Amino acid sequence: MPRDGGLYFDGTLGGGGHARAILEKSAPSGQLAGTDLDSGTIAVLSDSLSCFGERIHLYNRNFSEIDKIRMILGWEYFDGILLDLGMSSWALDDADRGFSFMREGPLDMRFSPKGELDAYQVVNTYEENMLKDIIRNYGEERFASRIARNIVRSRPLKTTSDLVEVVRSSVPKRFWPQKIHVATKTFQAIRMEVNKEIENLKTFLPKASSALSIGGVLAVISYHSLEDRIVKRFFSGTGEENYFLRGLPRPSSPDTPRLVRIQAKSITASHEETQANPRARSARLRAARRVQ
Repeated sequence: MPRDGGLYFDGTLGGGGHARAILEKSAPSGQLAGTDLDSGTIAVLSDSLSCFGERIHLYNRNFSEIDKIRMILGWEYFDGILLDLGMSSWALDDADRGFSFMREGPLDMRFSPKGELDAYQVVNTYEENMLKDIIRNYGEERFASRIARNIVRSRPLKTTSDLVEVVRSSVPKRFWPQKIHVATKTFQAIRMEVNKEIENLKTFLPKASSALSIGGVLAVISYHSLEDRIVKRFFSGTGEENYFLRGLPRPSSPDTPRLVRIQAKSITASHEETQANPRARSARLRAARRVQ
C-alpha cells in the first residue's frame, strides 16, 4: 500500500490511472516517477496530473531504463514498482497507430514514433521462418506456418486490412476462435516483435528488484502467457529455492536482491470487472516483496 513519503515507479503510464491512485494514496509527500514510450501520453499526463506538482516526474523512456531514472532523480530506492504490460486503449483505438485489426490503418504498431522498426518492415522483409517463429512463440498461433507462408506470398502488405485478410485466408474457418478475432494472435506477435517487449521485460526485472527498498513491492500485470511465465519464474527464482536465474548474482553475494512472492498464484480480474472491461479478461497480477 502506498504511504506518505514513499517513492514509487510506474513503468507504463498509459492513461495515468495507476499513477494518480498511487499519488493520492501516498499524499501529501509521496513521489512517483513514471515512464511511457508514447510522447503523446506524456504530454497529456503532464497536463492532467499537474495538480500533483513536484510530486510527479514523467519521462518519455522505456521502463527498462528504471536504473537511469533512479540516477537522474538521485533516489536510492523505490518503495514500490508497478508495471502494467497492457496496451493503452488510446493507442488501440487510434487507427493511425496500426495496432487494431478492427480498423484499417498503416502497418506501424510502434509504441514510440521514434522507434526504428515498424510492422511494415517485419511483415515485408523478415524471412518466412523468422515470421513463423515470431507468430508461433509470441502469438501462440497454431497456424503460424501457414500465416507466415501466405504473408511472404502476398507481399507487399501495406495496411492492417491486408494483414487481416492474409490471416483470415490462412486459418480454416472451423478453427476460428469464438471469443477473439482470428487475427488477434498474429497482430499481438508482430507488435511484440516491433517493440521488443519480451527483451525489455527480461532487462527490467533484475534492475527493478535491485532498485527496491527492503520491504518494497514489485508488481507486474501481464496479459500474455509468455510474459506471465517470465514474471512467475523470476519471482520464484529470486525469492525461494532456485536462485540460479540467468543474469542474477548468486545468493551468497550480499548484494543479491531477495524477493518473496506475496501470493503464490496470480490474481485475475473478477467477472464484474471483465464484464465492464473485456480487455481485462487475460490480465494476471503477480507481486513480490523484497526482504532482507
